[in-house]
Amino acid sequence: MSRRDQILATAAELFATHGYHGVSVADLGAACGISGPALYKHFPSKQAVLAEMLVAISEELLRVGTERVAAAAGPRPALTALVDWHVDFALRHRALIVVQDRDWEALPQEARERVRTLQREYVDLWAGQLRLDDPGLDLATVRSMAHAAFGLINSTPHSGLLPDTAMRDLLSRMALGALDVG
Repeated sequence: MSRRDQILATAAELFATHGYHGVSVADLGAACGISGPALYKHFPSKQAVLAEMLVAISEELLRVGTERVAAAAGPRPALTALVDWHVDFALRHRALIVVQDRDWEALPQEARERVRTLQREYVDLWAGQLRLDDPGLDLATVRSMAHAAFGLINSTPHSGLLPDTAMRDLLSRMALGALDVG
């Protein structure tokens, strides 16, 4: 793991635990084994750490989701692949979900717009597969269905009381059922 990746991973855990505003540059540096000012060799500011963290997760969700859809044999397998991907992501990145939810307002405007654009594309990726599966559904309905599935899956930081394997099975089954794919 590069020092930059270490800083991002450590920041995600600290921000999730203490909130973005509850973590100083010195705290972040100390947790990474460097001085606070040394952090500026890798990022121009603490806000830049948050921006890269949240933009990068949105890019990853869209990139991998797009790959999964492209590899699927149709809309139902694509939706199953999307659910599997998102559940896996949510279980591995609980801290990022908390940070995204709680510290959104601390994100610089440019990064916020980039994340929103990526998130809309990700929603539309799911919505497109839902409409292919059931052409009678309108765009607002399938977007709402996608958001509802995300809400279920992204509850993992709060609902993840089971071991990951059991939680993965439960979330996948519930999300596929909510999308009427299961």
